[in-house]
Amino acid sequence: MGHAGSRWQASGDSEEEDEDVAPSGESEATLDACSQWRNKVGFWLLGLCNNFAYVVMLSAAHDILSHQKVPEHNGTGPIPPSVSPANTSINTSRYDCNTISTGAVLLADILPTLFIKFSAPFCIHLFPYGLRVAICVVSAWGSFLLVAFSTSTTQSLLGVVLASISSGLGEITFLALTSFFNSAVISAWSSGTGGAGLIGALSYLGLTQAGLTPQDTLLFMTIVPVIMLGSYCFLLAPPPQAPRCGWGVCKPKSPRALSVAQQPLLGSKTTLPQATQRPQLTLQQKGQVVKGLLKYLIPLSIVYFAEYFINQGLFELLYFQKAALSHPQQYRWYQMLYQAGVFISRSSASCIKIRKIWLLSVLQCLNMVFLLAAVSYVFLPSIYVAFVLIFYEGLLGGAAYVNTFLCISKESQLEHREFTMGVACIADTLGISLSGAIAIPVHDYFCHLP
Repeated sequence: MGHAGSRWQASGDSEEEDEDVAPSGESEATLDACSQWRNKVGFWLLGLCNNFAYVVMLSAAHDILSHQKVPEHNGTGPIPPSVSPANTSINTSRYDCNTISTGAVLLADILPTLFIKFSAPFCIHLFPYGLRVAICVVSAWGSFLLVAFSTSTTQSLLGVVLASISSGLGEITFLALTSFFNSAVISAWSSGTGGAGLIGALSYLGLTQAGLTPQDTLLFMTIVPVIMLGSYCFLLAPPPQAPRCGWGVCKPKSPRALSVAQQPLLGSKTTLPQATQRPQLTLQQKGQVVKGLLKYLIPLSIVYFAEYFINQGLFELLYFQKAALSHPQQYRWYQMLYQAGVFISRSSASCIKIRKIWLLSVLQCLNMVFLLAAVSYVFLPSIYVAFVLIFYEGLLGGAAYVNTFLCISKESQLEHREFTMGVACIADTLGISLSGAIAIPVHDYFCHLP
């Protein structure tokens, strides 16, 4: 384990000589099977830890808007009117609503990420990887503490913002970092982010169901950022071409070492001289690269708009009064089943590859329209039908995510790959942000119906 950490920060003369002669196409071959396995596990854990706080905040959205108070029996039975705070429900509506839509939590959880992802691809190269990871770890750790000890919804939403900063910066950092490794780590990262959804939602559901308060549950989860730090520092076994970044600024020994260190893997001996001489992409060149990605970015954005409109606009309104589960329990189960579908599809890239991302966007929009009609006209016969539709929603979203990044990785030019992997993650965040903004007025409309 310590060997990985030392390689990540090493800059000895002998290693510099190896970097000057190592062809990028052979870089992954220089890693033994154990190192390649460690890289896959490392990126899986990074994906898990990076998205964990983000997922937990959405799973806890219903509790956050109720000031983290769990009713008697921890939400396992009917809520007596005396227990439910007067300001958390709109009693005149046929829907059991919080006064604030869970879309507000979604916006707090995604808008900082949107800002980071829009600006980072054009300036993030100025900051070393180690510093970015440190910011992610501290932000995630602080988000759990701030929400756990909050005394108001505003303070809770500030904690959610910290989780968003950690997740957004982490995603653009680690996806860019995959360009220096074998493409197999993309599937590992994607599976890890799907695992974050399942494990995060399931752990929050399970711990609160077992009797822990939301506060104790969030405090227990502060171990996750520590795992992220350990995975980055000690588990990854970076190839020779990966940037030698510790917690300070990267300082390769020579210009040639710098150019080789920036060269992604998967190249060949014939492409090495050209990559060695390549300049940094200009702003105009970056714009042209983004234009070429639109065929993937637009469908991915639509998929995420539809699914997060369902999650944060409709989940709370999709309430079955005759079900054995209470309203908070139903919301947590919806989140868990959605994340289970995401995990399965994000882990399926080695079995099923989909190039027509637009087809997934059409299917997700149809799913959104159907569930919107179900909320409006209340025609679903059972909560179990909703469970199936929500699981299906997660399958579509996860498939769109992993296949989009695999297609971009394969089709991007080598000298553009680090930039494209970072900038592509803007699409899902943009779709999520738009859905959160629309979910709030939709929530208010339904909750004011007689």
